[in-house]
Amino acid sequence: MSTIESNLQAVRARITAAARAAGRDPAEIALLAVSKTFAVSAVRAAHAAGQRAFGENYVQEALEKIAALSDLPLIWHFIGPIQSNKTRAIAEHFDWVHSVARAKIAQRLAEARPPGREPLDICLQVNVSGEASKSGVAPEELRLLAAAVRALPRLRLRGLMAIPEPGDDTELQRRRFRELRLLLAQLNADGYGLDTLSMGMSQDMVAAILEGATIVRVGSAIFGARDYTVP
Repeated sequence: MSTIESNLQAVRARITAAARAAGRDPAEIALLAVSKTFAVSAVRAAHAAGQRAFGENYVQEALEKIAALSDLPLIWHFIGPIQSNKTRAIAEHFDWVHSVARAKIAQRLAEARPPGREPLDICLQVNVSGEASKSGVAPEELRLLAAAVRALPRLRLRGLMAIPEPGDDTELQRRRFRELRLLLAQLNADGYGLDTLSMGMSQDMVAAILEGATIVRVGSAIFGARDYTVP
C-alpha cells in the first residue's frame, strides 16, 4: 500500500467517525483532495486509491496537470483566488469553482463557459472571520451576490465556501462553520435550493463536519507536507 493510499484511508476514517458523531451519514460528505504543488504522479496515486475529485489553487499549474491526466476520469475544482484574466481558463477546464466572491468574476465565468459543457458548479466564498487579508464576500453582502450569480447562464449556484482563520480553538472553528451553515439556510429560506457547504481542511475538518460540511478540502493529510518547488 502506498503512503497516499494509506493516508486516504485514514482521512476517510476520520470523516466517517466525525459524521457518525454528528449523527450524519458519511456518504453525505465528499472528500476533495487538494493537489496544489503536488506532482502529477501524486494525483495518479490518489486516483489509483479511489479518489476522483481534486482541488487546485494556481491556474497554470492546474492546466498542466489537467492535460497530463486527461486519460483519467477526474473532477477538477478550482479553490483559489480568481484573477479576472484567468476566468476563461477556469471556465473552460474546471467542473467546480469554490472561490467566487464578486459578481464581475461570476459574469466572466458565465461568458467563458463553453455552451456544450455542463453548467459550471459555483460556491460563493464568504469571509466569515472578517479578516482583511482573506478573500470572500462579507456576510451582509451575500444575498446580493447570490442573486446576481443565480441569474447568470451556464453557472449552477451550489452553495458556500469559507476558509476561517487558522487555530486550534475547536469552539471558534465550530462557530465560524456554524455561521456559514446559517447563511446557507437563510438563502435556502429564500428559495435557492443550495446543497453544498465547502468547509474544513486537514486541521479543522472534524469541526466542519460537525457543523454540516458536505465537502472537505484536504491536502497535507493526504499528500504530506507541501513542496512549493514542484512545478
